[in-house]
Amino acid sequence: MAIAQLEGRRIQIRGTVQGVGFRPWVYRIAHSAGVTGRVCNDSAGVTIEAFGDGAALERFAEALKFPPPAARILACQSAAIDPEPAAVFEIVHSEAAADRRVSIPPDLATCPDCLREIFDPANRRHRYAFTNCTNCGPRFTIAEDIPYDRATTTMASFAMCPECRREYEDATDRRFHAQPNACPTCGPRLTLHGAGGEAIASLDPIADAAGAIRRGRIVALKGIGGFHLACDATSEEAVRRLRARKHREEKPFAVMVRTLEDAEAIGVVGPAERELLTSIERPIVLLRKHAAACTPPLAAAVAPRNQNVGVMLAYSPLHHLLLADAGVPLVMTSANLTDEPIAYQNDEALRRLVGIADLFLLHDRAIVTRCDDSVAAVVAGAGLVVRRSRGYVPRASRIARGFARPVLACGALLKNTFCIGAGDQAWLGPHIGDLDNLESFESYRQAIARMERFLEVRPQVIAYDMHPEYLSTRYAQRRSEATKIAVQHHHAHVVSVMAEHGIDGPAIGIAYDGTGYGTDGTLWGGEILVATAATFRRAATFRPLRLVGGDRAIREPWRIALALVADAFNGQIPDVVRWMLQSVDAREFALVEQLLTREFPAPRARGVGRYFDAFGALFLSRPRASFEGQIALEWNQVADPAVTRAYRFDIADAAECPEIDLRPALRDALRDREANQGAGAIAAAFHNTIAEATAAVVRRVVSRHGALPVVASGGCFQNARLAEELVARLGPEHDVRLPREVPAGDGGIALGQAVIADALTRT
Repeated sequence: MAIAQLEGRRIQIRGTVQGVGFRPWVYRIAHSAGVTGRVCNDSAGVTIEAFGDGAALERFAEALKFPPPAARILACQSAAIDPEPAAVFEIVHSEAAADRRVSIPPDLATCPDCLREIFDPANRRHRYAFTNCTNCGPRFTIAEDIPYDRATTTMASFAMCPECRREYEDATDRRFHAQPNACPTCGPRLTLHGAGGEAIASLDPIADAAGAIRRGRIVALKGIGGFHLACDATSEEAVRRLRARKHREEKPFAVMVRTLEDAEAIGVVGPAERELLTSIERPIVLLRKHAAACTPPLAAAVAPRNQNVGVMLAYSPLHHLLLADAGVPLVMTSANLTDEPIAYQNDEALRRLVGIADLFLLHDRAIVTRCDDSVAAVVAGAGLVVRRSRGYVPRASRIARGFARPVLACGALLKNTFCIGAGDQAWLGPHIGDLDNLESFESYRQAIARMERFLEVRPQVIAYDMHPEYLSTRYAQRRSEATKIAVQHHHAHVVSVMAEHGIDGPAIGIAYDGTGYGTDGTLWGGEILVATAATFRRAATFRPLRLVGGDRAIREPWRIALALVADAFNGQIPDVVRWMLQSVDAREFALVEQLLTREFPAPRARGVGRYFDAFGALFLSRPRASFEGQIALEWNQVADPAVTRAYRFDIADAAECPEIDLRPALRDALRDREANQGAGAIAAAFHNTIAEATAAVVRRVVSRHGALPVVASGGCFQNARLAEELVARLGPEHDVRLPREVPAGDGGIALGQAVIADALTRT
């Protein structure tokens, strides 16, 4: 081809394009299209320099629109360059770049090809727990720096054998530049240890661990992002023993199975659930339990008092092999004591899990970043991420407006994640959990420092929740950066959804949760806002409930129920309520009643979550919760889907902000109870009432401001019944958006904080 016929293009691609077989794929399509040139990783993503005639370059550009399944392209820029008579298309070594933007992919579930190998007795990787290729395996959790190359991962200490090296260097092999590539000859190895950490000789540690599980033992195993505690999910005795040792009274355990068919035997799997279960992210998916028990049946202690069960498919070779050997579904829960961060280092696990695990299955591939399992559910017909961590992190979200200056958003107190925003991208960090102990806070600090290093971002703006007692707030205030922005909790909830969906605003934002600090110093949580990224105005809130005993009322929601009843009946407590709460200690009941009657000072909370707690405690006769949100969850699950009616409510036009008043609804519900209506009918009518009251306020706002997009966030919108009822009652004439890949609860709030802080500091 004459030089005059040649054209050249430089194509720069940003996104998740390293460690997912992207360069070999580019190599193959370049050869197919008939172009020459080169492709390389750099710290901004991937750069391609391609040469050929116009038609060949067009074929190549068109093929680039359909990347490998694990790749995510956020931006693709193409520019003409001088033609070069290159003889071939080649893959070249990584280059440094001034604009470092993390393109390390999340950890990827085992692909079908690797799965076949580990179960093939003739394959050299038969039963090898660290089998991977460019389509699967650990990525983020073993990365120490970028660009993502073997030398910057914890695989650097494992020298590849000649056979692995040949695969690694062959551009036509699926293991070409698979950075964790290894085999039994040259890669990481498993070891078995007793309860006290002593080494146990074993020819097959996985088979021996599986045998122990079948005998009712609890095994701590080192996975991708940290340790799991595993036991036989069909053994009531084993699961109860794990609960006792872990100090986890009733909060559900996740269950791991090998195949989709195994998951379908446990719970109801529709098309959306199937998509989540089999996705490369492999989250725990909340499934409705079958009415009839599966075979073998799960132990009742796996998810007591709960109609749902969290199920995930095996996502690493170790999990697949262990499940195959055990022959039963396994409880697979984070290895920690309740409220502590997950253990992720060998020495740490042996120290922290003493007294919990009977056996330890360890390996010598270090984990750099702890990363808990993600959790997802199907809400309003599509997936909603409840906890965003392994499989999703560190995938970036693209922000339409972009950040004027780099921002660090520090998140909330519960279910914490942080967010770093720079350029047109925002990175939510891995799930940290509740920042209520030193171990969790130290994990939080380390995770922020690591992500800042990966991105080479020095934040210039720090965003944080305006609650003065949050540890995340105190961390933010102690940072050295000069510009710090306090962000209202529910404004951040709303803007997180706006940012995910690319909505500039204004929008009608519905933020329903348990508690958030308001601009007036009181506890908000039932907020309907008209919002932009920089501003918000309250269009309505909920009438406040008194929390007698403060935080104790959240653990003992009968106190909130009694406060609601007293408010609805002018300080009187009907006899039917005394009967419904008869399990409460009589002296405690009398004391709280007395404090309510005397208007003793108590915090007042407007959270919709508190109304769920109050109604659930009362009509389910469930005065106490063993974990956050338990009663609200049970109240949601008993709701009868056939009931469409709603109770009465008022919207009081108070001076500061209209208040949704549910006292009429409570009086209606108590009349239903006295008429022997069941809890299912009452719970359904309650959900319908919340949705109808919300829709009424939205229609008011639209009548004044015109048609605006509607976004809904906050922990209450993890409740599928509430979300679906709201969407149905607003109807197709309203554009309603729910969060999808950004959690509705406090795990997504940092994204909103980052966008708000950017908007407020632009002027």
